[in-house]
Amino acid sequence: MTQVRIEDVWPLSPLQEGLLFHAGYDEEAHDVYVLQGAMELRGVLDADLLRTSWQALLDRHATLRASFQRRGTGDPVQLIASGVKLPWREVDLSRLDGAERQREAERLADAEKTRFDPAVPPLLRLLLLRLDESHHRLVLTMHHILLDGWSLPVLFGELSTVYAAGGDVSVLPPVTPYREYLAWLGRQDKEAAREAWREALAGTVEPTLVHPADPGAKPSVPGHTTLTVGARLTEELGEVARAHGLTLNTVIQGAWGALVGMLTGRSDVVFGAVVAGRPADLPGVEQMLGLFINTVPVRVRLDPDRTIAELLTELQLRQAELLPHQHLGLTEIQRLAGTGATFDTLLVYQNYPRTPDGPLRLSGLKIDGSASEDAAHYPLALAVAPLDDLELRFDYQPDRFDAAAVATMGRRLVRLLEQIAADPTLPVGRLDLLEEAERGLVVDGWNDTARPVGVGTLPELFGAQVVRTPDAVAV
Repeated sequence: MTQVRIEDVWPLSPLQEGLLFHAGYDEEAHDVYVLQGAMELRGVLDADLLRTSWQALLDRHATLRASFQRRGTGDPVQLIASGVKLPWREVDLSRLDGAERQREAERLADAEKTRFDPAVPPLLRLLLLRLDESHHRLVLTMHHILLDGWSLPVLFGELSTVYAAGGDVSVLPPVTPYREYLAWLGRQDKEAAREAWREALAGTVEPTLVHPADPGAKPSVPGHTTLTVGARLTEELGEVARAHGLTLNTVIQGAWGALVGMLTGRSDVVFGAVVAGRPADLPGVEQMLGLFINTVPVRVRLDPDRTIAELLTELQLRQAELLPHQHLGLTEIQRLAGTGATFDTLLVYQNYPRTPDGPLRLSGLKIDGSASEDAAHYPLALAVAPLDDLELRFDYQPDRFDAAAVATMGRRLVRLLEQIAADPTLPVGRLDLLEEAERGLVVDGWNDTARPVGVGTLPELFGAQVVRTPDAVAV
């Protein structure tokens, strides 16, 4: 039996602390931060070599061998263990017929979604399903506390290299450990960050809640709705962004802020945004594995007299000023700013590097599918993938929203984006949230006050009334 020993002790990043809290808050509830994804491997696979390659990466990266516990003081720490054995399982389903094979594959994958004990490393597991001689499915299940979306392509890229090298991890460059980022966090000026966030959120009073809060609600399996905005609109939005010196992320944030404002009836709204959190001044940060992301508030003031372009420009300027302070934890930011920094919607702009054919490339194999990248406990979250055809994925809690309501939100967001692309000089107050059918109902249907009006002069009308009611008193 492999002997596990502790080789290092690290602090936690702010978001890791938050995820550890959620993991232990209700051990009976569904843990939305247990992520799972599947990759279809078609061709001749060396399963033993794949397993060896995964074990080599587990040995290489301390991040993947972390467990999470609390000291006697209650402070959380992550313990880095050595000698950790890769949780690997292989199941041969090739003898089953097509329908039964698919059902059993789904059942086995679902069984892998059980909660992780944060104190027992590693917080990941792998399942390899043999569907036929030339078709395997690799199912990766892990806890989000280990890795962010940026890290996954890095991990799969290394896996591809190690597999091609026959499991020899020495072909990879030396690791820049996640510990370096945690040390960087410890060097930041937290008081300056606190003051910046106090100023940015000054004057916010009430929470921005799209759905009434339910403190007693337990996290449930989220629902998903995905739509694309179309290549043409995507291109037009990019042109607007470039013409005004904006990022596409800022354009999306402005549109999302407008939608949240219209849904809540507020002109000063706050929502959450996930930031990459990888400091440019940290050498090797692009290839590090770990949880660098952080959730921070974004404030959007919807002045109806200002143009869309002016709103977006101001929004980007404020975000740029806060960039050096995005390392501060959300809990601390909200404690500083009060209830006005409370929100129930989240925006995730997935701007990490991508490769057209995907990050995993195993010799002689065609690979389809990808690992899950995002999860959130918020009632409503929007993940935006900036592809050639902009993809919008809504994750929502089914006890708060139904699929039809979320689909309507998606269409309304696209409508706002269309108006921004068509005329960024349009005043914010003239943005139209309603679809054509909805506007017809409000303007024509609900406002149908037409009544038939007779013709004739006033004396003629008076005479006609006398004939109808000869005994009435004329005043």
